[in-house]
Amino acid sequence: MKTFRIVLLICGVMVFSRICFATEGGGGAYPNGAEDFMLGAVPPPGFYYINYTTGYFSDTFRNSHGKSVVPDFKLSVYGNVSRLLFVSNKKILGGYWGMHALIPIMHMDVETPAGDDSKTGLGDIFIDPCIISWHSKNLHSVAGIEFVIPTGSYDKDDIANIGRNYWTIEPVFAFTHISDSGWEVSGKFMYDINFENDTTDYKSGQEFHCDYTVGKKINKGWTAGMGGYWYTQITDDKQNGIKVGDGNKGKVFAIGPQVKYDRGKTSFILKYQKEMSVENRPEGDKIWFKFVVGL
Repeated sequence: MKTFRIVLLICGVMVFSRICFATEGGGGAYPNGAEDFMLGAVPPPGFYYINYTTGYFSDTFRNSHGKSVVPDFKLSVYGNVSRLLFVSNKKILGGYWGMHALIPIMHMDVETPAGDDSKTGLGDIFIDPCIISWHSKNLHSVAGIEFVIPTGSYDKDDIANIGRNYWTIEPVFAFTHISDSGWEVSGKFMYDINFENDTTDYKSGQEFHCDYTVGKKINKGWTAGMGGYWYTQITDDKQNGIKVGDGNKGKVFAIGPQVKYDRGKTSFILKYQKEMSVENRPEGDKIWFKFVVGL
């Protein structure tokens, strides 16, 4: 099934409030690498359910020079996210209009020199009321604006938080190009505009990031390839209007294998991603499993 799977939220996938690197707590609202095959192709008009299950594991936190700076650090995050997608047969600017919502349930375990903590519950909810998609023989594209609502649990004195306690607006553009021979190149580009955390007076910097995939259709049911993400923070973090440290700008690149199996109206995707070239963030590994069902 061709589908645009915008945004899985692992809210606070790298959040521990007593150690601040790269946005407040060390991570962004979007879990980089969530999207993969056909990420720029929205399915035909109708209702769809997408389920994401993921795990993130890290034992290293790197500074602006790429050196490990937090001894005895461990982070594990598990998430299950339900996404409800509606695509209409109405057109805006020549593209089909749709909308979606994502509801994440998270579990986080954190170990740091400041102490250990764990938390389970509802994360920050994503909504997009205007997804517009375009299609041609070999090229598919989509644009939208995500709104991240601070619905997740947050306490400034906790080490583990599954909510971020501030709004984020995220413009999104994605494309998928499929050659006649079955090769695919896909990219999803996002720019995060973060609002201030009123509890801590901390405003995380703006972030640019993209998910990417290069793959090949093997036969009628199977597609395989490589994919991952690239993330860089554009502007400085600020607290009470003053730049925090050297700005705490984060960077990361990740890559790994992925495979998809299509059966009727259902698709199954399994993938692994290894992080590298990390600055001001945890460095770890991600495992994903998700499925897409037409209702």
